[in-house]
Amino acid sequence: MSLIMRRALVVWAAAVLAASGLTGCTARSPSAAHTLTYWASNQAPSPELDRKVLRPELDKFQRQTGLHVVLEVIPWADLLNRIIAAAVSGHGPDVVNIGNTWSASLQATEALVPFDRATLAAVGGRGHFLATSMSSTGAPGRPPAAVPLYGQAYGLYYNKRLFAGAGLRPPATWQELVDDGRRLTDAGRGRYGLAVVGASYTEGSHFAFIFGRQHGAEPFVHGEPRFDSPGMVAGVQQYTDLVARDRIVDPSSVEFAIDTPFVADFTSGKAAMIMAQSNVDTAIRANGMKPADFGVEPIPLPDPLPAGGQRINSHVAGINIAVFAGTGNRDGSLSLVRFLTSVPEQRILNKAFGTLPITTDDYSDPAFNTPAARTFRSVLAHTSAPMPMVPEEAQFETLVGNAVAALLADAGSGKAVGRAQVKAKLSEAQSQMEGLG
Repeated sequence: MSLIMRRALVVWAAAVLAASGLTGCTARSPSAAHTLTYWASNQAPSPELDRKVLRPELDKFQRQTGLHVVLEVIPWADLLNRIIAAAVSGHGPDVVNIGNTWSASLQATEALVPFDRATLAAVGGRGHFLATSMSSTGAPGRPPAAVPLYGQAYGLYYNKRLFAGAGLRPPATWQELVDDGRRLTDAGRGRYGLAVVGASYTEGSHFAFIFGRQHGAEPFVHGEPRFDSPGMVAGVQQYTDLVARDRIVDPSSVEFAIDTPFVADFTSGKAAMIMAQSNVDTAIRANGMKPADFGVEPIPLPDPLPAGGQRINSHVAGINIAVFAGTGNRDGSLSLVRFLTSVPEQRILNKAFGTLPITTDDYSDPAFNTPAARTFRSVLAHTSAPMPMVPEEAQFETLVGNAVAALLADAGSGKAVGRAQVKAKLSEAQSQMEGLG
């Protein structure tokens, strides 16, 4: 890693940690010979449910290998900060789940074990994993920083009862989504066409990327940030217009930072639609909504696409699994990675979490051939694109995602949010990105 890049990462990490109130990470001595520490991302509706899913499997791993796994499930709001703190301090877990979009950024810290040919072979080889999911594991031309663990994609969930009652079919274009949302919105009765996780910077950055690509934008061009290009501005405005102009989103949902209230609005009928990743299916069912009562379709695209626009309605979403370079048990850590990405465990874990298998051998299972699963599989295979695999990607998520969250908050409070306001916020994010260099 170049000195310039290292300085940029240190400055960015310090800013992230200061903003979050985290100044370090609990120090950890190198792993004992028979103990591994595993930081898992929160996939289920609650960390407690994650532990209920993972603990029996980790106990199975211990019976097979003699290695005990100390499990910590970390909410998404905290996970990146915790990983950055561990990377800066040099004290972290043995094995960690990461948002796959962070792969190149964390790769640049040199805190993760590179999956070169020999290391990949130790966990099954490149051919064991789906090529789409492997496209989001690190910078091109370098050994991956991680391997896929759970596959995901965005889709449009809709309430079949509400749509049928209004005489509507699932929207096939973006304008139809807006029009249907207006017909399904009755603010006086507290019902809206759509809910969003408006205060989540990760959601904001994902939709900035997706809708920006539909308008022909790239967040980075030849490695240089282009956060406030006309296409990015148009893409973010497409998203914020749902609140500011179209008024089909409950203003209270711009304050949601996690999925829980967002899903509750959908399952209670307060929101007729949500744009969400495939693992939300588990939470929807846990809230008591039956599979027959909701459907999933691809997020509709503008028709026609703007000039230069791409047919993208999801990023290559999912969770990767990585090994910290400071592990005291590299072979044991790799054995845990191999275990969790094995075909039997992929079937168990992805069924439990509502995610998609990331191996080439799992899609014969009926659980991954439901109508919803086929929708997400098709999106992931045909109309998704990896987030920029550049070292600055995580800074993009933080800066642009927070800008989008701020714009949604303004729109939810009744402030004007149009092209000028979107441009100003994205230009501010661009200036902050340039300042990190």
